[in-house]
Amino acid sequence: MHIPVTKLMASLGVAPQALRAGDLLSLSPIDGQALAQVHAAALPDVASAVERAHAAYLRWRLVPAPQRGELVRLLGDELRANKQALGELVTLEVGKVSSEGLGEVQEMIDICDFAVGLSRQLYGLTIASERPGHRMMETWHPLGVVGVITAFNFPVAVWAWNAALALVCGDAVIWKPSEKAPLCALAVQALFERACQRFGQPELTQDLCQVLNGHADVGQALVDNPKVALISATGSTRMGRAVGQSVAARFGRSLLELGGNNAIIVAPSADLDMAVRAVAFAAAGTAGQRCTSARRLIVHDSVYDELVGRLKKAYASFTIGPPTEPATLLGPLIDLAAFEAMQLALTQAAGGGGVVTGGARVLQDRYADAFYVSAALVEMPAQTDVVRHETFAPILYVLKYQTLEQAIALNNEVPQGLSSAIFTTDLREAEAFMSAAGSDCGISNVNIGTSGAEIGGAFGGEKETGGGRESGSDAWRAYMRRATNTINYSSALPLAQGVRFDI
Repeated sequence: MHIPVTKLMASLGVAPQALRAGDLLSLSPIDGQALAQVHAAALPDVASAVERAHAAYLRWRLVPAPQRGELVRLLGDELRANKQALGELVTLEVGKVSSEGLGEVQEMIDICDFAVGLSRQLYGLTIASERPGHRMMETWHPLGVVGVITAFNFPVAVWAWNAALALVCGDAVIWKPSEKAPLCALAVQALFERACQRFGQPELTQDLCQVLNGHADVGQALVDNPKVALISATGSTRMGRAVGQSVAARFGRSLLELGGNNAIIVAPSADLDMAVRAVAFAAAGTAGQRCTSARRLIVHDSVYDELVGRLKKAYASFTIGPPTEPATLLGPLIDLAAFEAMQLALTQAAGGGGVVTGGARVLQDRYADAFYVSAALVEMPAQTDVVRHETFAPILYVLKYQTLEQAIALNNEVPQGLSSAIFTTDLREAEAFMSAAGSDCGISNVNIGTSGAEIGGAFGGEKETGGGRESGSDAWRAYMRRATNTINYSSALPLAQGVRFDI
């Protein structure tokens, strides 16, 4: 076990005994060494946790929403006070460079701030009634137990997107984190419990948020439980397809955040200085392990050679190494399976006529059990099957186009529909890209990259990305149920649509 982990976890409120003698191993992608062994939930634990969460929901739903927001405010305070330590833990357990680990915690703080304000803005509508002396309106009510299944690449922020909103909406939360990031989940749970202590009403907050570490069987048990009203699942399209079908079979709700195969279009009028910086981060940031990472670059043939040449120079300048070192831009892949998937994709791309620059393993003499790679640029003659497939690694496929219509068609010609961007100074091109005939993605940007979304906007995508929306805008509605109410304040009883039923 890494000695720094015990101190780090203790500072976040997790006791040393929780880090040993368990059956779930946490490995650091930085060096491949064991961080801790934590307890994994058994299937009976899932059923028990759901029962306790449902009881907590029945209590919590009666608490006024602004008071629920106070608990989330206190959680935000705990995150502010422990931002450095939690950011370091994210770096240690999933390999993000330090600024990205800290940025992820800042995202948690931001969504707490958003949710606190939201707790006084859970608005319904007043609707005109066709009947005299009647008023029609809609009201929103807490939904129930929310199951949150998260992936390794955002081991804390995605939970916060869901939990902060669910809590102010009056729900209880059960979190099944990635089996590759159990320590991050235990630390966040400890900070939430500190917030509950400061809230000072244990009869209301007991079992309100729980963590169930474990493997896929734990997640499946959560998905199948009829008392879990909503499953919010982040991960692969394969996982989401199984989750969606299982939840639909019991008429539950699902919020799916799945694969992304995101493209950036670079038009003839683009500011290439800006485009190079944006593409480099979008494609190689987090070692290409974001759902919003840029995986395809669609470049007008008039600027193709210049842009690709500049990108190759930028890629060659990346400092690759441990994410704890300040100069590092490109940290490790999460594990061996990720490395093997990357190498298979590059082999298939080369077999399809692609010209591959980069993509090899590096630093293996120093880190035999970790998987550092150089970022890969692959110049493709066409959008082949391997390009349409999402590989969770720093691979950027580069394609040429001649007309904007061709570029938009290439952008849309993949199964996924999460994020997209265009670099142009032509207003007509920008507006066309964002129009109904433009990008078919849930996120369409102009002159910024595909990654790094702010919490104020709803986050999510279309097609095989799953259709879910988390975080800002009106994403809160997924965590509540809607009721339409009609109040008759007259002394008559007219029926709608002119129907008569006289007795």
